[in-house]
Amino acid sequence: MIEQSTDLGFETIAARIGERLSARALMLACAESCTGGWIAKCVTDVAGSSAWFDRGFVTYSNAAKQEMLGVREETLARHGAVSEAVVREMVAGALDRSRAQVALAVSGIAGPGGGTQEKPVGTVWIAWGVPGSAVLADCCRFGGDREAVRRETVRVALQRLFDLLAPNG
Repeated sequence: MIEQSTDLGFETIAARIGERLSARALMLACAESCTGGWIAKCVTDVAGSSAWFDRGFVTYSNAAKQEMLGVREETLARHGAVSEAVVREMVAGALDRSRAQVALAVSGIAGPGGGTQEKPVGTVWIAWGVPGSAVLADCCRFGGDREAVRRETVRVALQRLFDLLAPNG
């Protein structure tokens, strides 16, 4: 479980991710559900990001996850869209259907509705695929309103990607 923070330096962290990707001649792709393209927006706010950002997939619906990323219908039916299995398949699909070597994926319940006892509002799964490592995934539980959940999802996704791209990460 990742804890919530108030550090929101999106452009700074995105630029630093770009530096790390560029140093290793890697490209990034994003597969986003609950953030609706916010991660890709943060990345493309950085001048020159076309050198290290390939594309973003906004796959809000289950059909989009299947059609654009190849997430299996069986996976969605068995685990639900907000699950470790789905974000892992989203990462795999983003890597398969882009020119990127690095991918991150997010799927969550931003609210105010849609939560259950098992998966309350604020539940978000985030996954990262980086060279030399198995796909990593974390379940996060964020508090606050829809905006706060989405903002914190973007922050954690970018911060962890930065950490994973560290020279010894």
